[in-house]
Amino acid sequence: MKFLVTGTAGFIGFHVAQFLIDRGDEVVGLDVINDYYDINLKYSRLEYRGISKDKIQKGKLVQSETNPKYRFIQLDLVEKEPLMDLFKEEKFDMVIHLAAQAGVRYSLTHPEVYIQSNIMAFLNILECCRFYPVKHLVYASSSSVYGANEKMPFSTSHSVDHPISLYAASKKSNELMAHTYSHLFGIPTTGLRFFTVYGPWGRPDMALFLFTEAILKGEPIQVFNYGKMKRDFTYIEDIVQGVVKVADRPARPNPDFDGQNPDPGSSRVPYKIYNIGNSSPVLLMDYIHAIEKGLNKEAKMELLPLQPGDVPASHADVEDLVRDTGYKPSTSIEKGVKAFTDWYLSYYKTTNV
Repeated sequence: MKFLVTGTAGFIGFHVAQFLIDRGDEVVGLDVINDYYDINLKYSRLEYRGISKDKIQKGKLVQSETNPKYRFIQLDLVEKEPLMDLFKEEKFDMVIHLAAQAGVRYSLTHPEVYIQSNIMAFLNILECCRFYPVKHLVYASSSSVYGANEKMPFSTSHSVDHPISLYAASKKSNELMAHTYSHLFGIPTTGLRFFTVYGPWGRPDMALFLFTEAILKGEPIQVFNYGKMKRDFTYIEDIVQGVVKVADRPARPNPDFDGQNPDPGSSRVPYKIYNIGNSSPVLLMDYIHAIEKGLNKEAKMELLPLQPGDVPASHADVEDLVRDTGYKPSTSIEKGVKAFTDWYLSYYKTTNV
């Protein structure tokens, strides 16, 4: 198979591309390489797979120096014509769209970025899949779409019409747009609602990275909702397994779909939504203790109230993922956090003293 994987200088995209390359697929990676967070980490991810920084030119495909089946292109998905040209030339079998503007809190101060990066860019991906058909379009949604929902565990059969951040609204918009294109043009689309992804090569704007950095510096960490948060933390390798197993199984119409009582997670057209989460919520304080153990250093804490746009808890119902793919995320917090802290100490060559 030939895959287009967007967001390959990012956290999840980097790992997904690596998995596909390792199993023998042909991969074209794409990323805009913006400065939302440390751009050096993004270049390090690319260089890990043989894409040298000095070889990257916007709009030009770069061949990996270490793997003949991997190429990379720096491209802004908002620019429709170059993207169309790429689809026309490469004739992709599958698209895994992971590029997006991430972050709930950033959406409070930079809303326009989310419209461009998460909605306009996704429209262009859909248009390319319309005119240059693919066997399956898999795209990243988010557990944030559950918003004001309080019924746990969060299920794809639940309505998600009450987002509490523009980031969440942009991801819900992606799901609606995908359904429209599945209906009008028969494009098989699957949206994946990721639950708090963490692990090696993670994002510096997320709690695990921020906490680790602060603890090593002896600085206090900001613990929101006074530490009473619960999150369905999901290890990156579990996310990757879920993404690939879903990608290998193109979305199909639900023969039991009832228009009188519609299931939000499926359709009479080739459209599906899955949660990918560990399905085992962990208290934020337990997560912090796992980091302390991994670093062999105690955290100083600044307890703060719940922040705007944040939800106090998340819990994924993954029954349909297990039923359809036979896969269920299962990596423990202890194992996953230790893998991250080991990577962090090695990458930054920091000692835990």
